[in-house]
Amino acid sequence: MINTSIYPHILLIDKPVGISSFDVIRRLRPKLNIRKMGHAGTLDPLASGLMIIGVGEGTKKLTELTKLDKEYVTEILIGVRTESGDRDGRVLKEREITEADATETFSMEKVSVALASMVGTLTLPVSAYSAIKQDGVPFYKKARAVARQDEVIQDSELPIREMKVYEAELLDIKYDTETKTVIIKARFYVGSGTYIRSLGEELGKRLGDYPARLESLRRTKVGEFKVEDAEEI
Repeated sequence: MINTSIYPHILLIDKPVGISSFDVIRRLRPKLNIRKMGHAGTLDPLASGLMIIGVGEGTKKLTELTKLDKEYVTEILIGVRTESGDRDGRVLKEREITEADATETFSMEKVSVALASMVGTLTLPVSAYSAIKQDGVPFYKKARAVARQDEVIQDSELPIREMKVYEAELLDIKYDTETKTVIIKARFYVGSGTYIRSLGEELGKRLGDYPARLESLRRTKVGEFKVEDAEEI
């Protein structure tokens, strides 16, 4: 049974990979026998981690909770760029990384410096598959319509947003000899409205104009709420 005693009317859920944020709501409703429910911030099916769920009176707090700063741990694959910014999108660009390049360009020191340079306020394009609205329509609907015509939205057409990065920490670097790509594991502490897919692509650019996409994404904190206190569904 879901425990609501820690935060009355607020549930902390650890969303697994493979389901949508609304799937979380759909699973919780019959367990709690409550219809009035919402969440403070979407996680895509490929992402996992902390979701704050408002139940009953708790739904009134969701707008405020959505504005909280957030922490993510992500794996960024360097060498491939996709339309969606993650592993499910159409490949737009590839660049092979040799073992020598991996040793020289992607040293712990150089990647740490590149991440540190991203701390601050950045103005970056967001993914074509974001929920940002253009002329009242979510941008991902436009992207899907363009994809059906076997075309690609140009970079110049992507929405631009200001994003705040408070902390960017390198956790690990791995070189894949088969795919000739590099995977960088990093932790980002960011302001609300910051797109980690955009940060992944920006990191690739700062390391030598390499294409990049997300391999994985996990939200670990929202404000003072931590994924360690969350329950699985």
